[in-house]
Parts: sequence; C-alpha cells; structure tokens
Amino acid sequence: MSDGPGPVPAPAAQEVPAGRPVLSLALVSMMHEVRAHSGAVYLLGPDEPVLRMAVHAGMPRAFAAPWERVGLSAPLPLADAVRERRLVWVGGEEEMALRYPRIAVVLPYPFALAAVPVATERKVYGAVFVTWPGAHPPELSEDERDHLWAACGRLALRLERSGQDERRLGREHDVLASPVSGVADTLGSVEAARMVSRLPYGLVSLDLHGRIGFVNATAAELLGRPAGELLGVQLWASVPWLNDPMYEDRYRAALLSQQVVSFVALRPPGDWLSFRLYPSTSGLSVRISRARAVADMAREAPRTGPGPSRLVTISQVLSLAGALTEAVGVHDVVQLVWDEVAPAVGSQALAILGSQGGRLHVLGHRGYAAPHIVERFDGLALSERTPGTQALNTGVPAFFASRTELERLYPSRHETPDGFAAWAYLPLTASGRPVGTCVLAYAEPHVFPADERAVLTSLGGLIAQALERALLYDAKHRLAHGLQQALLPHSLAPPAGIEAAARYLPATHGMDIGGDFYDLLPARPLAAAVIGDVQGHNVTAAGLMGQIRTGVRAYTTVGQAPHEVMSSTNRLLIDLGADLFASCLYLRLDPARGRAVMARAGHPPPLLRRPDGRVRVLDLAGGPLLGIDAEAVYPTTEVSLSPGSVLVLYTDGLVESPGVDIEDALVGLGELLADIGDQPLEKLADEVVRHSVAARPRVDDIAVLLLRARADD
Repeated sequence: MSDGPGPVPAPAAQEVPAGRPVLSLALVSMMHEVRAHSGAVYLLGPDEPVLRMAVHAGMPRAFAAPWERVGLSAPLPLADAVRERRLVWVGGEEEMALRYPRIAVVLPYPFALAAVPVATERKVYGAVFVTWPGAHPPELSEDERDHLWAACGRLALRLERSGQDERRLGREHDVLASPVSGVADTLGSVEAARMVSRLPYGLVSLDLHGRIGFVNATAAELLGRPAGELLGVQLWASVPWLNDPMYEDRYRAALLSQQVVSFVALRPPGDWLSFRLYPSTSGLSVRISRARAVADMAREAPRTGPGPSRLVTISQVLSLAGALTEAVGVHDVVQLVWDEVAPAVGSQALAILGSQGGRLHVLGHRGYAAPHIVERFDGLALSERTPGTQALNTGVPAFFASRTELERLYPSRHETPDGFAAWAYLPLTASGRPVGTCVLAYAEPHVFPADERAVLTSLGGLIAQALERALLYDAKHRLAHGLQQALLPHSLAPPAGIEAAARYLPATHGMDIGGDFYDLLPARPLAAAVIGDVQGHNVTAAGLMGQIRTGVRAYTTVGQAPHEVMSSTNRLLIDLGADLFASCLYLRLDPARGRAVMARAGHPPPLLRRPDGRVRVLDLAGGPLLGIDAEAVYPTTEVSLSPGSVLVLYTDGLVESPGVDIEDALVGLGELLADIGDQPLEKLADEVVRHSVAARPRVDDIAVLLLRARADD
C-alpha cells in the first residue's frame, strides 16, 4: 500500500545552530510522535543519485547494513519514496515479501515500515524510514501519516534554511534507547538481585547490541561460563556452542518484531536448554531453563554427523543458474532442481507446485516412495489453508524444523503422512507474481538458521525464473503440437495401384514443432502427393503450413496441372504476407500408365528405388522457393514409375546436419535403400527414419513420404 497526497505544509523552522545534531533530534522526535521503534535518515549525495545513511536510531545500525547506500533506481521503499515524492507504506511481513523481496530475504520478520521523502518544493534532501513492531495494524493511521509528513517537512526546511547538506553536516552518532536510571548501591538494587538469584531458572539481560548486562547465578551455571566472563560480551560470542547464525537470527527477530521469541539449543555433550526472549525498545530479557521434553526426544532419535560448514558454495549457485537457463520445459526444471539443489541443501525429496484456475497443481516431484502421497494434492483449492497454498498465495517462505512445529501451525494438515520430518516451502515469484512453490522435504528434523533460509530463498528466485519460462514454453508447445497434429493427415488413403507410408519426427531442440508437411490427395482418375517445409519452428510456421496444405488440396480438386498448382500456391503464400518461404514437391501419380509428373519449388530431390534394387537421385526441373517471386514458373518432369518402384520423398531434415555434406548424406541414404532389399513399406519407412537419426540429435523436423507402385492384381 502507498500514499502520496504530497507533503503536509510544515511550520516555519528556526535556523539550527552549527554543531547541533539536527538529524538525530529530528529522527528521535519523529519516532516518538508515531511510536516507531527504529528508523534512519538518509541524505541524497551531491554528485550521484545515491541515498546515504546519515543516522540510525532504535536498533543497531548492523540491522540495516545492506542498505547503507541506496541507489535511486533500486526497488526499495526509500528509493520509491524519493523518486515518486510519496509516502511508501509496507504493512507487514507478507507485503514486504511480495513488494520488496530483497528486504524480506535479509529481514524475514514481522514488522511494518514507512518511507517518506525529505523535500521542499524546490529540492529533495533525502528520505526517512521508520519501523514498527509486527503488532502494528496493517494500515497506517491518518495521525501517523500526518505526523510523518510534517516531521519530514520540518527537517527539510531546517536543512534548506541552514544551508546544510551532507558535506557540511557534522558526523552524528546513532541513537539507541537511553539506559534506565539505576539505583546502584541502594537497598532496592541489592534486594532485587537477591530476588532474582532465588529463581529456579536463568535470567540474562541483553542490550540492543546483544551484549550481556546482567546474568544471575543459575544462568551462568546453565551456560557453563563464569559470570565475569559473560558481562559486557555478546551472548553468542561468549558461549561457543551458541555461536550459530540461527541464535543471532532469533535475537534480531525479537528486536524487530517486538514479539516474544523462543528457541532451544544443545549444550554439549547432551543438555538441551530452552531460551525465551522478551524484547523491549531498550533491549531483551532472556529466560533460560532446561528443555527436558526435547532432551527426551533427542535421546530416542538417531545420531547424525555434523553438517557441511557451508550450505551452498558460489560455484554451486553459478552452476545451478547456468543449468536452469538451459531448462526447456517444466520436467527439465524439476529434474535440475532434484539434481542440483536437493543434494546441495541436504533434502531427500522435493515437489514443485503451481496453480491453475484457483487450484493447486503438482507440476513434478522426486524422492517420494509413494507418488500418490504428493499427487493427491493435485486440484486442491488455493483457499485451503496448507503450507503449500499459503506460500503460493502470500509469497512468504515457511520453514518447519520438525513435525511437531508443522502440526502446531497446521493441525488439520493432510500432508503429514509423507514420511518426512522437516520441510521448507519456498515461494517461486517471478516478474512480480507467484508462479509456484518449491517444497523441500528432509528425512530427519532439520533446523533452518538465518543464513540457510536466505540461501534457500535466493535459490527459489532462480528456480522461479526458470519455471516461468518453462511454463510458457510448455503452453506454447501444447498449442503448436496440437495445431500441427490437427493439420497433418491422420491417415493416408492411397489410390489403387499405390502403397503409401509416412513418418513425421519433430526436432529434438526448440519448440518440437515446425512447418514440415505431407499429404496424399485424391484427384480422379489420378492421384496427387505433396511434401513441403515452411521456414521456421513455431506456431506461425505450423499455421502457415496448414494454409498451404489446404491451398494445394483446393487447387488439385479444381483440376489444375502440377505446374499450375505450384504457381497458385506460390501466389497464395505471397498474398498471405507472412514473410516466410516454403519448399515444396508436388507430383501427379498415374499408376495405370506407370508414370508420375513432378513440379519442384526449391525442395530436395526425391530418390527412386527400382525393382532391381538400383537407386538414383531424380534430377528434376524446378523453380524458386514459394513466397519469393509472384511471377515464378515451375516446370514439370515426367518420371517412369514401374511396378515395384519406390519413390522416397523427404524434407531437408532427413539429409541435412551441421558438419555433414548433403551429397554424402544422399549417397548414404541411397546405399541404405539399395542394401535393405524388398521390405514392407512401413518397415522401410522406419529404417529410413532410424538411419537419419541414429548418430546425431535432430536439429530440424523430418517428414518422409514413401510411395510404391504395385502391379495390377
């Protein structure tokens, strides 16, 4: 959601004395007015379109470290606010994931954010962002909006009237919460310490940087460190077995969301501890106790070895990105994710889900012992509340470290009998819209620390781009394939005295579709045959092929001679204005007289196998390709067709291949026909096609039409 009526007029600002912390005071005052818990002021660089963070408040600056410098063209709230002179509002975690995934990957926590330009009518000085805990209502109130506009307007006027810019402003310190006024060395503080020491669980106080300010004796005992070594040090830095990004992630989540956060950790060799973090704007209070239930489960679970020190290397990411660019269809994407991603992240199964018509569809899966476990969710309504539908609908990733964690959030989930113990649901978002969900399943309980979540979410972006292309390809392929199948003859009905067999094979690269065609036409008392190839491998080529084939049939039906059929088809192609060319071979068959009259338009010459086994290439007169010259003439050639002779008509895909001389290919085809002996025509057609593709992938479509003259019965 965004808001942009323009700045509210601000009252006249007094000139600020030199050396006063202008930005810090303005930011803290603004945060107080709207009850925000963190924020930052950015100033626009004088020489480049870049916003630089000048001062940060309420949280450690490290939380916003990836955005110390923000380019004005970046897809981020601050840049949008400055470019469009409007207030940008992001109401929560789901909206952040959909609109600004760069931020959501680094800070996947529930919080709200507003970004406002710091500008007068004449000049933009920079921008401000402020954040609220996740409990903030999804909409920004009118009072909050007015306060933000007014505060940013006052700051802009101060900067303008003081003639200050980023180069003249002094270095200002970031602002954190003021320490609570103490009662050191008083009876009250002593009694408070005594009270805390009596409690049966550990208590630790952390400041906003995670440093320990207080620890009771029980906490020191549970952590296994003397209190003197803990004070003043970050918790995860002072306790070696807490030095894991996951635990630091929980501290960041508590501070940003201002919600209670808990986790369990293993203190070697086998003691499980429960940590519960209670945040405020001045720091966190941590309660530590023994996690007996988790310890009981751990004793029953099989031991696993240590995981890899790094989840996915840069080389693996680059390899995956390169592989995914080569994926053609959805099947290819699923297989590549299984081959490349699953082994890298330790997943034992995966499923790729998509949507169509408001329902979930399983696009592919691997690793499931019983496929019906996954396939039964095909057709599930997207309104159903399951992890798969939620990730697809909201664009927010979901990670479940155990079955208990999953069933707590989805008690009625039907997917639990899949035999796995942990899951990652990665939304696949491409071009700003959800295209699917990638489900990774793990055989054992699996903790997902912050760095692993970030890597998995980033991999989801790569998979989404490939899946979007694959879905589009598959849709076009189904359309083109259906069109071509509808246009090619489903069966051949040769006239008396003629046997016929045909084969069509698409290319093994590209759309698997093209403009190759063939047909056998009744033209009493004779018959006609045609074979041709429209330039291109797409829907346009297939459609044009159908128009040419229809035109040839029409001209044959009205009794045109072979040269007239070819000329009429040439003019038809030019009139259609398709800017495509076509080769064609048309022949009128007269089996009773044992002859065929042929006209050729730039098409490869046919081969004739005589009854004695000799094979020759027919040297036919011909004209240019169809679609080039409206006045082109197509002469005809009469060929003897004695009983037992076989005419081999084909398109260039049968004999043309990179690195292969076409004359050598024709010689090889002729030798095959000579050596194969007398065979049923269907078997001969199979052998001809098999010969052409045995040693190489097909780079072009292949159409073959075989015609054999029979002796009168």
